[in-house]
Amino acid sequence: MACWVIQVMLMMMLSVFISSGQGKRDQVLYCSACKAIVDELNYSISQVDPKKIINVGGFRINPDGTMKDKKVPLARSQTHLAELLEGVCDSMSDYALHMDPDTQIRDYRRFAPRSGGGAAADFPDFKNFQFDGPEASGALKFACESIVEDLEDDIMSLFSEESQDVRDELCNRVSDYCRRSTHTNEEL
Repeated sequence: MACWVIQVMLMMMLSVFISSGQGKRDQVLYCSACKAIVDELNYSISQVDPKKIINVGGFRINPDGTMKDKKVPLARSQTHLAELLEGVCDSMSDYALHMDPDTQIRDYRRFAPRSGGGAAADFPDFKNFQFDGPEASGALKFACESIVEDLEDDIMSLFSEESQDVRDELCNRVSDYCRRSTHTNEEL
């Protein structure tokens, strides 16, 4: 009996310590991950041929023998967005911590050029990046996966509706990851 009481007490103390440790998130990491998600999704959507359409809707037959379906652009369809969300965090290894030399503001920015580009202008100035090994990109990928898991429905609705300024809406208003940030309007 006493052993059971001790186990229950230990579990309660452990849960208190675990819950208090999860409350603090690195704002630079999560704000940058949120902005990177928007940037990567916008880029992926822009690469889809705007002429491609997909039939959506129910495939039930109405009493009059017709089917009600709707054609939407593939790039903004729920199906395509779900596929993009599954792989969006894989590109976080193309980001590294960047320190602005003038303002000393830290954020994660894309350092790797997009495939198919190759122009010299696509390469950033590497001297302001801090490459801390796989742990840094792993932390950004974990933050990305957490955001996608927590905000998947919001991300899907914002991108499917073609909302204006998705970055500001998702990262400031919906999630509050960048609200207290001094660099919310900067490009990645």
